[in-house]
Amino acid sequence: MRVFANPVGGGSLWFDNLATADGTPVAYDPQARAFLPMPPFCANRDVIGCNWIAPEEGAFCRSCAMTALAPDPSIPNAIPNWAKTEAAKRWVLDNLGRWHWFRPEDPGARPVFHMLAEGPTPVPMGHAEGVVTISVEEVDPVLVATRREALQEPYRTMIGHMRHEIAHMLWWRLSLRNDFLDAFRAMFGDERIDYRASLQYYFENGPPPEWRQYYLTTYASSHPHEDWAETAAHLLHLTDITDSFVASGLSMPQLPHAGWDPYSEPDPDRLIHIAASLSVGVNHVNRSMGLPDLYPFVLSNHARHKLAFVHGWLRRGAQGR
Repeated sequence: MRVFANPVGGGSLWFDNLATADGTPVAYDPQARAFLPMPPFCANRDVIGCNWIAPEEGAFCRSCAMTALAPDPSIPNAIPNWAKTEAAKRWVLDNLGRWHWFRPEDPGARPVFHMLAEGPTPVPMGHAEGVVTISVEEVDPVLVATRREALQEPYRTMIGHMRHEIAHMLWWRLSLRNDFLDAFRAMFGDERIDYRASLQYYFENGPPPEWRQYYLTTYASSHPHEDWAETAAHLLHLTDITDSFVASGLSMPQLPHAGWDPYSEPDPDRLIHIAASLSVGVNHVNRSMGLPDLYPFVLSNHARHKLAFVHGWLRRGAQGR
């Protein structure tokens, strides 16, 4: 994620800012990738703190307009949880916008989001034909820690959920192309195998013993659809970690040059090598504070090939190239 210029004075703005340091209201324009000091602001600005501009007064921004179902406000903490969830969605949509997904120049369908609060029963998150269902409860730190421990996950975040579930939607978009499915099946396997049966087998038996050689996570081993979604999410993790590192003015010997843009890098092997090298260093920094590793994963050769495959399709897929 970039660090942005203040449109009315000195200093910088971060992606989630609603105002400058001196209190001037600002909003983010995802088309210009810049902050503006004037309306129209999103209609959800006062409701959930959305800081994007809108096409006209009283309208929703590009991101909020994708939310067809909002959580039941009578459920405790539903609105503050929804606000944090929408913030994660804006972050990931802007990431994907760097590769032209879901911007005006993208001719394809946009995702439709169902943002649901959990009552007595959990909300199953997932994707079906363009509809992404998200449990806003998944921003609650106690619930996240409980589920992460129960599922033996190395990390669990709302940005991670968004990247994973939107990746399913991206697969659905790409599967409408004549040239995608054969290439996908050659890399990930045949997604036509029974999905429910595969997941049931995974949850009952766990991943195969050699999963680290072929997959980024244990869950990726459950089915080709999940392998794609996990790989695409990790490509976004690695690209945006690297972009945020560069945007913060930090440097390392592996960077090609000053001002290098990871999202514009055409060589996936170079991007993955730089991101992996950077992550090792940042993991070491986190340990100095007793914190978990920022990126607690090992990239096998098979995983790198899959990341490169996804990189190629996501960089060119939105505009049909």
